[in-house]
Formats: sequence, structure tokens, C-alpha cells
Amino acid sequence: MDERLVAFERLLNIMDDLRAKCPWDQKQTMESLRHLTIEETYELSDAILKKDPNEIKKEIGDILLHLVFYAKIGSETNDFNITDVINSLCEKMIFRHPHIYGDVKVSGAEEVTTNWEKLKQKEGDKGALSGVPNSMPSLLKALRIQDKARAIGFDWDRPEQVWEKVQEELGEFHEEVKNGSQEKLEAEFGDVLFSLINYARYLKINPEDALEKTNKKFIFRFNYMEQKIKAQGKTLEESTLEEMDKFWNEAKTKEGK
Repeated sequence: MDERLVAFERLLNIMDDLRAKCPWDQKQTMESLRHLTIEETYELSDAILKKDPNEIKKEIGDILLHLVFYAKIGSETNDFNITDVINSLCEKMIFRHPHIYGDVKVSGAEEVTTNWEKLKQKEGDKGALSGVPNSMPSLLKALRIQDKARAIGFDWDRPEQVWEKVQEELGEFHEEVKNGSQEKLEAEFGDVLFSLINYARYLKINPEDALEKTNKKFIFRFNYMEQKIKAQGKTLEESTLEEMDKFWNEAKTKEGK
């Protein structure tokens, strides 16, 4: 038997054992697992950004366990089981890849993405922006909204036009800084972020990944600065900006070492 099937069957059997015998696993519901699944997804994201294959493997396993767990709970209520989940996924993949399982010709990945979104529209009465989760973090949600709008042709022609829009939104935000209410400031700031995310998309930059790398860079520099100041017997509050800036710049020279 295919070793992949053997491994998957082993996992399913372990899930059956846990649900039948472990007090913690027995009391779990889809609702109680939900926040844990989100946490595991972020841990996988961290491992991917760190380019750590062993951690990536571990975190994929944790998420796979959660997916099997949801299917097990679904089978107990006779709503669905793991077979239903897999077969439904297979049918969807076949339907959305006519260039593999049909006679459709594509020129590259961009056309595959466009066709994917068009085919999704045929699956029931769905709007062009359907499928973007309400609970998705706002930065990622903006990116997905823009991707879906692009797939049906609602997009700029050239990156230069998007950059002009960024500058326009920055100008409007600056005007509200001088004259506007807090509500208007928030609205204009949101427009600036949305336009910057759109520009990043045109430059093939994932804004979520870019921001997370900057977060990690800031944390590294701040922690370095804090440790150096503590080594002098002082706290950050007792230090001058000049002292902090010195160690901040020192930290910049040590990144990646």
C-alpha cells in the first residue's frame, strides 16, 4: 500500500483513539478548537518566514491534526466525515483546473488565477467578493479584495497609475491632518493603507510578509538597545534619545549575523 495512505490511516486511527479515550479531546467542539487553529496557522506562518523546514513540517502536522479533528466531530453529528471533505475538495480542484482536467489552454499563472475566480462565480449565487472571510485580518482582507476585483477586470492598467493614487490619498490625508475631524482622519488613513497595499500587489510584494519582517526587525533592534542600556545599569526611561539611538544604529549593523 502507498506509504502516504498508511500514514494518513494511522493519523485517522489515532484521532479515533483520542476522541474515545482522552478527556481533553472528548470535550472539544468546533468552537473550542477554532482559536487554537488560528494560533497554529500563525505559528506555521512564522516558521515559513524563518525558512525553518523542521518547524514548517511540525506546524503543518499540527494544522493537519486540527482538520482531521473537525472532520471527526462532523462525523459524530452525521453532518460530514473525512471522506466527504476529501471528495468535495477533489471535485472542486478538478472543476477549477480545466487546463489540467479539461481542454482549456492557459498562458501562465496569471491566467490560472483569473480563471479560478471566474469559475468560483459559477459555484452558486456568489458575488465577485464572496469568499473573503469577515474575520480575516484587515491587511490581508484588503489584498484579497483587490485580487478578486482584478480577476474580473476591475483594476488599474499600469503601476504608475496606482502610485499616483497613493500620492493622491496621501495628499487628502495630509489635508485632513490640518483641518479634519478624527472620523475623517481615520477614513483617509484607511484609504492611504488600501492604496499602498494595492501598489505593493502591483510590485509583487506581499504586504503582510513585508510588514511582519519589519516588525521582527524592530523587535530585534529594540531588544538589543534595551539589553545594552540595562548592561550599563540603566533603564530605558533613564536614558536619553541620543543614547538609545546609538545602540539602535549599532543593532542595525548586527542584523543577519
